[in-house]
Amino acid sequence: MRPSGMDTVELFPHPVRLRIVHAMSGGRALTTGELCKRFPDVPKATMYRHVAALHDGGVLEIVDERRVHSVLERRYRLLEANTRIDPDRIASMSADEHRRLFGVAMATLLAEFNAYLDRDGSDPAADQVSYLQTTLWLDPGELAELVADVRAAIKARTRNEPSPGRSPHLISPVLFPTEPPT
Repeated sequence: MRPSGMDTVELFPHPVRLRIVHAMSGGRALTTGELCKRFPDVPKATMYRHVAALHDGGVLEIVDERRVHSVLERRYRLLEANTRIDPDRIASMSADEHRRLFGVAMATLLAEFNAYLDRDGSDPAADQVSYLQTTLWLDPGELAELVADVRAAIKARTRNEPSPGRSPHLISPVLFPTEPPT
């Protein structure tokens, strides 16, 4: 349980919070002001409120503080382990909770994609942007193998740290059956 008593399912039902988590990945330490510059579409008061909620919820920690004029500026870092939803919690979620979190994930994805397209110099072809959707016919064993392969491929790269020549990419695999099994 988080310091505020909120679990991840209760803490993340807002696209701005997920965008903050994405921006803070890779061990970055950022101030709320720096986040405001990254997300000019988010009002400052909204950004401050969501950063506070993530801090109170145990997802962001304060790395350092300094006085800037008469204001105390805090630099935050993501506690990545606290961004995961526990498998037991996923199993206990209601259909409405799944709907709500999926909706937030899709709204976040759309906001991030729009922010990308609005940047000067965005080039989906050169940047190898992909939003492929396809139907795969899989038996339970093939499905388990696919899930394991995708998880392994992603996990192998989640340990990459920011460095020259690397830029963050958002990947959002979505997988669900479209019909009941026959």
